[in-house]
Amino acid sequence: MDIPAGPKLIKDVHSDYGSDFDTDGENLISDLVAELEARARKPLVLESIEDDTGTAPTSALLVPKNRCENTTIQVVEDDDLEVYLRRRALRSPSVEVEYNEHSRTSWRVARDDPNERPSVLVEPDSNPIVKDTRSPLQRFRTKPMKPLSVTDLVSPAWCELQYWYNLTKFGGKRATPAMRQGSSVHRALEEQVHEMVEVQVKTKEDMWGLKIWNIIQGLRTLRATGMTRELEIWGVIDGQVVNGIIDEISYICPDPEFEEEIELRKAEEDDRAKLKLPPNQTSMKRFLKGKAPAEPESGPWLGEVHPVRKVYITDVKTRRSKYPPQGASLRPTLMQLMLYRFLLDSLATNAVPADIIFLRYNLKPLEPFTSAFIADIGALDFNFREESPSSDSHMFNSTQASVHELESYNNLSAIWNLMISEFAQAIPGSSALSDVLQAEFRLSGTGEIIGSKIFSYDITELQKYLADEMSWWKGEREARGVDIEEAFKCRICEFSEECTWRKGKVEEASEKHKLRAAARAKSAV
Repeated sequence: MDIPAGPKLIKDVHSDYGSDFDTDGENLISDLVAELEARARKPLVLESIEDDTGTAPTSALLVPKNRCENTTIQVVEDDDLEVYLRRRALRSPSVEVEYNEHSRTSWRVARDDPNERPSVLVEPDSNPIVKDTRSPLQRFRTKPMKPLSVTDLVSPAWCELQYWYNLTKFGGKRATPAMRQGSSVHRALEEQVHEMVEVQVKTKEDMWGLKIWNIIQGLRTLRATGMTRELEIWGVIDGQVVNGIIDEISYICPDPEFEEEIELRKAEEDDRAKLKLPPNQTSMKRFLKGKAPAEPESGPWLGEVHPVRKVYITDVKTRRSKYPPQGASLRPTLMQLMLYRFLLDSLATNAVPADIIFLRYNLKPLEPFTSAFIADIGALDFNFREESPSSDSHMFNSTQASVHELESYNNLSAIWNLMISEFAQAIPGSSALSDVLQAEFRLSGTGEIIGSKIFSYDITELQKYLADEMSWWKGEREARGVDIEEAFKCRICEFSEECTWRKGKVEEASEKHKLRAAARAKSAV
């Protein structure tokens, strides 16, 4: 089947809004759309799952920023980042086209299947009296709609009911002006590590090949420089595919003293567990794995020739306030960091079934990549080899080697296996992932660091949270509002006036007040 040269734009005849343009204006818009159609080169665009991040477009190739240069990590000062953001906003060669809200709802890319439902547009209820009894998962995150994201799972930690209102009204969390401003900070930080280059993608398989190739380059950048940014990950939780993008991964510990405390605590817990077991009894962990305790081998212990470098996860949060969040406001951030670590661990240990990921996104894992896609990537140099001080610098390919590598791994199944092998080298097992998790807070306008918070990974707490959250997504319980101690969240919620949870709490408090007043009046008599 021939691939069309560009996306076909079709007018949405089902729009509920009239035109704001006269006849001349509509003709001008039609001419502009026709021009865009003629110039379009990429017929397929997959939306980013993590809508609130400043990641590169899906058709952008990430090229190591410091290739053929000294690749030691350079920390950019806050003042330098502010200058960088201002220069980036003023530069003219880079032009980004963004549709306004009217254009977003009036024009859509034509689909191969005319009966296919849109992925993010949520149609208003035709009969609001009839209650939709489907679960949130069935309504909003079942094919052909996009799968669950990390945002979907951690945003309800702030308030489930607020996220439910966002889903039913907008299909998900909307990008606010503050979030768009924060995305510029994310993009500026990523551009310190990667250069973004547009490449041709003609099929969904090309698009996903590019996604996986970017992960491979990110892992190689991590090994060569000690740090990478915006690493996309996938996993499976409770049978559902989950997607996310980690802001930063590095080999630099943000708090060595805290990590030492964690390691000492874990060692003490292991010692206590050993004392509770009879000498010849297998632990539950070993029993579940089907392995008996191994007998100690005789002979001297040689130790490791090359100690394993630990990997540390950082999530960058942008804020308009000059003060970092405190208390209950940090719960979504903690859950997000722990979920990132869980998903990264699953990928690094090859515990994510590739066939489930490909099936969920309707991909053909054995479909060869197009020659144009391979040629575009092969024309670029990913090499760190000439002046890099890293012993891993040889991993980056010359232009000829890049073509050869893609020809050798010329489909999604093969390039996925290459990605897994790169994970094994960059993160050799679960023990290489540190339990130290960092949240870094920056001003959304300038990128200035205003604070940070260190957390400890707790798999038990994460599993408990995910089990409870998935029970809501699967429709096993109703969405909950905030506890009374966190009622401050209601003051800044756009849905406070219509919130059933809030109204119920007000009525409950009013009823208690009446009962207490009646009791006092009765006792007075």
